[in-house]
Parts: sequence; structure tokens; C-alpha cells
Amino acid sequence: MTPHVPVMAREALEYLAVREDGTYVDCTAGAGGHTALIAERLGPGGRVVAMDRDPGAVALARERLQGYSRATVVQGNYGDLASVVGALGIEKVDGVLIDAGLSSMQIDDAGRGFSFQQDGPLDMRMDPTQGRSAAEYLAAVDEVELERVLREYGDVPRARRLARAMIEQRNEREIRTTKDLVSVLVEACHTGGKIPDETRQVFQAIRIAVNGELDSLLKGVEAAVNALSQGGRLVCITFHSGEDRIVKNYFRDHSRPLRLMHADGRVKGSVPPKLRLLTKRPVTPSAEETRANSRAHSARLRAAERL
Repeated sequence: MTPHVPVMAREALEYLAVREDGTYVDCTAGAGGHTALIAERLGPGGRVVAMDRDPGAVALARERLQGYSRATVVQGNYGDLASVVGALGIEKVDGVLIDAGLSSMQIDDAGRGFSFQQDGPLDMRMDPTQGRSAAEYLAAVDEVELERVLREYGDVPRARRLARAMIEQRNEREIRTTKDLVSVLVEACHTGGKIPDETRQVFQAIRIAVNGELDSLLKGVEAAVNALSQGGRLVCITFHSGEDRIVKNYFRDHSRPLRLMHADGRVKGSVPPKLRLLTKRPVTPSAEETRANSRAHSARLRAAERL
């Protein structure tokens, strides 16, 4: 499979149920793969807006989608969905797709610092013009917070030991590159020079912290639900247990009536649910896709319809 092929494309389109005259938002355009597939199903009255917080992805998506007259590409975090579609004069949409996590092109670019398999600056920002880099984050974070991040965002074994090792290293010499960080982990895990298994999880946890990914995802899901017209659909693809938990909990909480209570505990009334679940359990990629695309193996898809 060639790079930048969208994950779970068939399943995403099935649950979006794209109409020819519908309006759709791809909140994570990446290289434009999902957006192109949506645009191909639109008629003259249809429209798709592709968003991405990464300026490199925006440029790539614009290049890929230039032949699709019904596609518009804008830079923005999916937490800002409401303001993005509002600026385009769109009041309601018929479907929203969120494909969380990293794209292949971000991982493959050594200059972005996402991959421990290549040496490069320890940046990890999805928008390199905003916020602190991973190197700056590690230079400032305290040990207790770093341990929490490793546990909660990466399910990292030996989180306390590795957090302490990183803090001790940065107090002696800055951790400025991906190679610097890998070296700390190799020494702390006593692997005899071999890259330890925890490395992928450590990189993931730091990346999520640097980009505020879980907070942005929750804001994006909420903004997407509020932007949907009646019968509109939200499809979320996640790659990490924390991401999936956010989507699962939001869908669960908003697919049930909300009870309104008096201060003394009596039920005052209820608010009807916003969503109808389309997936009671997460949909996983086919064995064929997993074999062809290693990025797909941890993907989980959930979908819901606006009531």
C-alpha cells in the first residue's frame, strides 16, 4: 500500500452515507485521501470542507484536491470547527469525519520529530508555528506531570523510572533530538543498546501532551455534533485508547436522555438525547487492510447520527 492511503476508507464512507447534495467536513484532511473520496460522491449541490492544523498537510491536500471543484481546504484545529464552517457561511452540515492521530507523511518526515526510527529535531508539533516543541516541553515539565503523561497518554510500563531518567538527563544536558530521547530510554531500560519496546509509547505520550490532542478531540466531537443537521452523521477514527474513550463516552452520554434534577434530588425533567448510536462497539479494520497498512492495526471507528 502506498503512503497516505486513508485508513478505514470503505467503513468511513459507509457510515457517513454521503448524499450528492450534502455538505461534509473532513476535520483531519491529511493528504486529502478521505476528502477526495467524499468529493467523488458529490453532485453539483454538494460540498466538502477539509480542515487540518498542519500547514504542510493543508498544502498537500490543496494540491491533491485542486481538481475537485466542490472541495475547500482550510487550516484549522477540529476544535475550531464551528468558527471554520461559520466563516464559510455554512450553518449546518450533513456529515463530519474525524481521523485522529498522525498521518504517514508526518511520521515519514524526520524534520518533524515524530518518529524514533529517524534522527531529527525533537519537535512533534502538528502545527510547527504554534506552541512549545517536544524539546521545550521536556525542558520545562516536572517529574510528577511527566510520569502522569506517560501513564495516561501512553500506557507506558516503568513510567516513573523513565520520567525520572528524562528529568535527570535534561538537568545535565538538553534533550534536543529524537536520538537524544531514544538514548535516554535505552540507558534507563538497560537494553544493551537495543531500542526498548516502550519507546513508541513514550513518543506517543509526549506527542499527545505537546499538541493537547485529547482536549482538542473532545472539543472537536462536541463542535461536530452541534454543527450536524438532523440525520447528519459523525464518524470518528481513533488510534489510541484515550482517544477512543473520549468518543465512546461522549456518544454514550449523548445517546441517552439527560435527567434534570432539583437540588433536593427530585427529578425535574429530562432533555432528549442528541445522538443515535450507529456502532454499539468500535468497528475495526479488515484483516486485509491491516496486512497492507501497518498504521491501520490499532484503528477504531465509531459513528453516531444526530437526532
